[in-house]
Amino acid sequence: MAIRSSLVIILISFLFLLLSTSSSAQLTRGFYSKTCPRVEQLVRSAVTQKFQQTFVTAPATLRLFFHDCFVRGCDVSVLLASPNGKAEKDHPDDLSLAGDGFDTVIKAKAAVDSDPQCRNKVSCADILALATRDVVNLTGGPFYDVELGRRDGRISTIASVQHSLPLADFNLDQLNSLFMSHGLSQTDMIALSGAHTIGFSHCARFSKRIYNFSPANRIDPTLNFAYALQLREMCPIKVDPRIAINMDPVTPQKFDNQYFKNLQQGKGLFTSDQVLFTDARSKDTVNLFASNEQAFNNAFITAITKLGRVGVKTGNDGEIRFDCTRVN
Repeated sequence: MAIRSSLVIILISFLFLLLSTSSSAQLTRGFYSKTCPRVEQLVRSAVTQKFQQTFVTAPATLRLFFHDCFVRGCDVSVLLASPNGKAEKDHPDDLSLAGDGFDTVIKAKAAVDSDPQCRNKVSCADILALATRDVVNLTGGPFYDVELGRRDGRISTIASVQHSLPLADFNLDQLNSLFMSHGLSQTDMIALSGAHTIGFSHCARFSKRIYNFSPANRIDPTLNFAYALQLREMCPIKVDPRIAINMDPVTPQKFDNQYFKNLQQGKGLFTSDQVLFTDARSKDTVNLFASNEQAFNNAFITAITKLGRVGVKTGNDGEIRFDCTRVN
């Protein structure tokens, strides 16, 4: 009986493991090798053209991918429009997403569908994943293989965004808790935070750190004082909400490890950035990435590949949208 019980437990454990990994296991490199063999070239061409028109294409697309995957999984539900303003994209946390990210996916979708062999055979979710890889590479970051086979979701609700995305004032425990809920480790979280090397933010997201941090300190003491004064010049108290500030003040248009060097100098724009260096539990990883760009690139590839597996729909789940902004 003991042996039989042990076998049952082993079998149940195996089935649970199989079910928990089945979605990501169905994503494969070369998924469209027969149905749309030129998909990567078509997406790359469209993304490159868009990138040459405006640099914002890069951080906007990368941020769009992250926001999509952390809400309902990587199913481009963030692209769905709602006639009554109740979709994901209508949530305050998504209103700051730059339109160039959305436009990049739409243009890449049109490029893919311009090939008769590919028309309506490639999901918008996979197009976003490929476009994300391409903007990282176009800005000097690593090139990596993208797992494909995602299907597009049919549901997009404003309510699903609540508590799904990290906030600018998160501490390390809050960051780790949120990322670990999606199967991402602390190292993955720190590597993905490195995407802020080409990101930008609006003043309202960090104004408290430079004007009214606490009764004892008007400026956040973890923030480089000279940098804080520079931020005050760019972000006056009566702030224009349209003003955008580079997350990396040194090399804002290059995907590199400068973000981590900035953290060492107290130049993390958000509390959730600077805490990666001020908290002893994550400081060593920041120091590693700051001193070894290849270590950062390798960790980023691992992390964004894992991010691309979060909550994916595969097989008969979901659909391949004809129009990325609405269900079929």
